[in-house]
Amino acid sequence: MRKLALLLTTLFFSLTCMTGKASNVSKETTVVKGLVHRLMPQHEGSFVFKLLPNTGGKDQFQLKSNGEVIEISGNNANSMAVGLNYYLKYYCHTTVSWFVDDKFEMPESLPVIEKPVTIDARCKDRFFLNYCTFGYTMPWWSWRDWEHFIDWMALNGINLPLAITGQESIWHKVWMKLGLSDKEIRHYFTGPAHLPWHRMLNIDYWQGDLPMSWLNDQEDLQKKIVAREREFNMKPVLPAFAGHVPQELKRIYPNAKITKLGAWSGYSDQYACSFLDPMDPLFAKIQKMFLQQQKDIYGTDHIYGIDLFNELEPPSYEASYLKRVAHQVYGTLEKADKNAVWLQMTWLFYNERKDWTNDRIKAYITAYPPQKSILLDYYCERHEVWQQTDKFYNVPYIWCYLGNFGGNTMLAGNIDEVNKRIENTFQKGGKNFIGLGATLEGFDCNPFMYEYVFEKAWNFDAHKNVSNWGEHLADEHVGHADANARAAWNILLNKIYASPCTPGQCPVINIRPCFGKFKTYYSNYRIKYDNADLLKAAELMLKADSKTPTFAFDVSNLVRQVISNHFAVLFKDYEKAYNENNYKEMKAKEALMLQIINDVDRLVSSQSFYLTGKWIKEARSKGVNEEEKLYYERNARNLLTTWGEKAGLLNDYASRTWSGMTSTFYGERWKMFFAAVDRAVIGGYKFDDAKYKEYEKEVTDYEEIWWKDCIGDFPETPVGDSIELSKELLAKYKTLIEQSK
Repeated sequence: MRKLALLLTTLFFSLTCMTGKASNVSKETTVVKGLVHRLMPQHEGSFVFKLLPNTGGKDQFQLKSNGEVIEISGNNANSMAVGLNYYLKYYCHTTVSWFVDDKFEMPESLPVIEKPVTIDARCKDRFFLNYCTFGYTMPWWSWRDWEHFIDWMALNGINLPLAITGQESIWHKVWMKLGLSDKEIRHYFTGPAHLPWHRMLNIDYWQGDLPMSWLNDQEDLQKKIVAREREFNMKPVLPAFAGHVPQELKRIYPNAKITKLGAWSGYSDQYACSFLDPMDPLFAKIQKMFLQQQKDIYGTDHIYGIDLFNELEPPSYEASYLKRVAHQVYGTLEKADKNAVWLQMTWLFYNERKDWTNDRIKAYITAYPPQKSILLDYYCERHEVWQQTDKFYNVPYIWCYLGNFGGNTMLAGNIDEVNKRIENTFQKGGKNFIGLGATLEGFDCNPFMYEYVFEKAWNFDAHKNVSNWGEHLADEHVGHADANARAAWNILLNKIYASPCTPGQCPVINIRPCFGKFKTYYSNYRIKYDNADLLKAAELMLKADSKTPTFAFDVSNLVRQVISNHFAVLFKDYEKAYNENNYKEMKAKEALMLQIINDVDRLVSSQSFYLTGKWIKEARSKGVNEEEKLYYERNARNLLTTWGEKAGLLNDYASRTWSGMTSTFYGERWKMFFAAVDRAVIGGYKFDDAKYKEYEKEVTDYEEIWWKDCIGDFPETPVGDSIELSKELLAKYKTLIEQSK
């Protein structure tokens, strides 16, 4: 009997293990099958997914043809998704966009894989997103947008996404438990598009009175987001307490060490944040309450984002203080979650580098165990902090490409330098270099740059040589090999995409006009390439034989940039004519500039990415009544224009060459400027500083009316054929641009 019992027990455990293994296999493969169903249901039966039993701890995928079926194997769902994307890009020559409304084409019959492919990941962590992305791109997203975007992240191998949606619902519960009223709490929050800067201790109360319907909607959304991300083997980076409290908490805890911080980026003092000293016992209490409440609703993967002094001055720069405060903050994390890992961005070490000396950085980041820390080297295409700090003193870090500020829509990216820097980091970055990431402030018009960075995380042959990769990219965007498209991308990658992005990049059209130096604080219109090279690339691109959605985006993207660049030349000519008192020439240049504004608006209206109307429609869709719809629309408009208070420091920081904004917000400012200069010329007086101030008041009033009174009714869906419009406008301006050189 004892032998029989032992045999039955052994058999039971064997079946249990086998069932568990089978269940795991089924779970991983089912997740990727779901991705195929969402993206290309017509090919559901064309792919088979298998779980690799042992890859030595590495992320890996394998591809092979099995008759008419494409077999994709991987150590988990994330790796299988990367394998699928590799097949789509390198065999089917197609691109899956990060936007749900962007379509892609598949070949009629799936290409055969002649020789089996096995590819390993080069690093274990692939991080994506930036706090700002949740304001500049994502504030109005629905589950439909997020579901597709998570699919995109899986296809690109991201396994460490920032996941900060829905935290206001958690904070509302915590602050209520601590004695604050519902009204106080929702007034303390900012409007939805500005929440990232509220979360980073920059602003409170601005466009507050956040509706309860918003909190509930975002909580439901976050539940779906983190659940799906975990299905794809991602570890969502959740927020934790960084000391940011409502000023009203002082009423309940009068002895708490709560300090009112200085006003941020031109805002009035009334919008400044309040900071609870980490040494105060209340800090640990709030940390524990928040993390427990968050875990109960969203779960946890034990990785938390905390950034104490982002664009803020700490109470002291003494190394001993910085060490003590970091040690204390980690202590509150560990007490609330013994497995907690603290992830933080190192933007402050670059942005305030005069104050953050190496001895201060070292004291701050080594104040707690390195295995409990992840640093994001935030802006590596321009400045690698790991290089200046002896590899972050052995603290784990991720090399990140930023690539975009404010959601600006300019061609930007230094791809060859990015390639060199990433390879150098793999060789010399130390054992504590653990991954690659991208920290874009907003989704922009250069998505291939981010795809390239995430390809570098895998042992693909193609990305090793930028020129060769450019040929593949051309084929991928056109749908097949095309000599003209390859030649165009060769110019783009070697001559146009040669400089890193900088804050405030935009064409002159988007800048509040004036003579001399532009007075908007963020107004970087300069390009470090010859516009004639961009013109040549656009001409070649339009000769390519393609109708794919990606190709249509490419040509409209290039043409709207090349004619926007020419606008700057015309404005210089206009200013020169003014200085020479040549009124006839002034009016001729004015007419051309207004024509370009209208033509750019017409061209970008053909792409969903460039629609102001779509942004506004999505914002309004969050409202449950007309009052809320108007509230969200004003908030959405405000971020893109004055950003905050009237004529603030951040005016135009988030400028975009979008249909609707170009013809009204930017176009009307130019019309006001031309009218003001005309009055001066006709009246026989100079357009000096005094006259500029009169015009500036008029423009400032208009800017506020544009977002407060919601001026303009804009297309919500694309209008016109991008390819045909691009051909028309390039032919229209080609000679003019060539003559200007």
